[in-house]
Amino acid sequence: MPSFVRISGAFAAAAFFALAALPFDASALSKRDQAAVDALNQRMQAAEAKYRAALVQIRNADPDGQKLSDAALEDMEDVITACNKQKGCQLTTMLTSYKRLLKANADAESRADAGDEEDEAPLDADGSFAVDVPQAARAAALLNADGQRFVKMVQYNPAVQAGIRRWLTDMRGSLIQSHENYQYLRQMMWPQYERAGLPEALLFGIMAKESNGRVHSTSRAGAAGPMQFMYATGRRFGLGDDGTGFDTRYDARASAQASAEYLNERMGALNNSIELSLAAYNGGEGRAQRVFNASGGRNFWDESVYNQFPAETRDYVPMVIAAAWLFLHPKEYGLSFPKVDPKPANLRLSQPSSIYQLTICLGNGGSRDGYMRALRNLNPRYQADSYLAAGTSLNATTRIVGLYNRWCVQGARADLARTLMLSDPNNAIVRTGPVTMVESPDSSDGTLPVAAAAPPAPKPDKKAPSAPSSYRVQRGETLTSIAQKFQCDTGRLAKRNGLKAPRYAIRPGQKLKLDDCR
Repeated sequence: MPSFVRISGAFAAAAFFALAALPFDASALSKRDQAAVDALNQRMQAAEAKYRAALVQIRNADPDGQKLSDAALEDMEDVITACNKQKGCQLTTMLTSYKRLLKANADAESRADAGDEEDEAPLDADGSFAVDVPQAARAAALLNADGQRFVKMVQYNPAVQAGIRRWLTDMRGSLIQSHENYQYLRQMMWPQYERAGLPEALLFGIMAKESNGRVHSTSRAGAAGPMQFMYATGRRFGLGDDGTGFDTRYDARASAQASAEYLNERMGALNNSIELSLAAYNGGEGRAQRVFNASGGRNFWDESVYNQFPAETRDYVPMVIAAAWLFLHPKEYGLSFPKVDPKPANLRLSQPSSIYQLTICLGNGGSRDGYMRALRNLNPRYQADSYLAAGTSLNATTRIVGLYNRWCVQGARADLARTLMLSDPNNAIVRTGPVTMVESPDSSDGTLPVAAAAPPAPKPDKKAPSAPSSYRVQRGETLTSIAQKFQCDTGRLAKRNGLKAPRYAIRPGQKLKLDDCR
């Protein structure tokens, strides 16, 4: 097992910085290289001055402060990227500037936030970047340590380049959606890979190709969850029914941990090859092991190995690597990922609701697609259309909680969302009864019979009756639609009637007990 698999993420970062801190003989540089290093140092100093000026503007509530701050961070990211490629440039010097600036930013937020302790330290205890560090700073750190490790672990060849082309053309929307979804899930998934010594880019690449970051994704073959584990393989790594009827393959944290353990196991058996381990992930570990053994240990791109995998696997491996590559180098390809605020917060429902209803009343709130996917990913145990009782706690973000308190507790939008969720298409059908034919009062004149208007349908009683104690299932109904009809919690209704998740199978004529329904 290689060192990047055995050691922890913190130790790997410490080792990297120790190596970077080794003395460098400046006299060995050419005049051109020395001039380039000096120019990079000057650019970093200018970006640092710009960032500090932005902090002053932000503290003074100047709306241009945030734009200046973002521009300064982008400048520093460009400098660090260039430093990484420039002979003689000291990365540790650049990173020291980052840490100093991020600490200054955290202190400013702490003063403005009246004692919010979570914002006081943007760096973890081991010196690594925390979840809520600005995206540009995280990207720079990634390029310096974790990203460079990944680049050395894989081959950047024409097959990977073709994968990059596909992600940037007809699959660009899927890649951007994957990145947006991942930002909400990162705090749960990335620590599992970091502890296993695996690069974050690899995690993103697999997730993007497997599920686009949709926690509830399932395949026709039976794979499930954000990392698409088959049932038997998932069981081997601790995934499956947790005793409550929930399949933990849909849990982002558990599936990321299982994925990291699986990859490390495969890499240990396949000469530490990322490509062969990915081939096992997609095409089956038995096949990958047999091909590897028969080839005498050749790598995935060797013709004798490559051609023994099915077309799906030959496509899968470079596509995962391509997505990971774009995760590390978006600016080089003109790729701009949307920025979201994934800071976690607890949302406590003040009244019965469902994720669908919340999606309606929350609105877009500055996002592109709204918050349904974020809420579903953060709360995989709940079906989107299941009614949740008042007092239920949901995993959310500070942004979502703020929008909930503003739009979903009371008011016109909250009422509209509730009305839309309770609407029943069957009520749109108007039944007038049979049409009867009557003779004209004077039929002797040869006029044709006319149809008498049927009596008007009785108006429904505006007062909604209370739910009965039981109900017989009608053809075409599902447990969810019945729960909506009587405003029940789907999970409680299923449990009361002995129905197992996730199908909640019912049949026409079946009698259901409607306890706890209104």
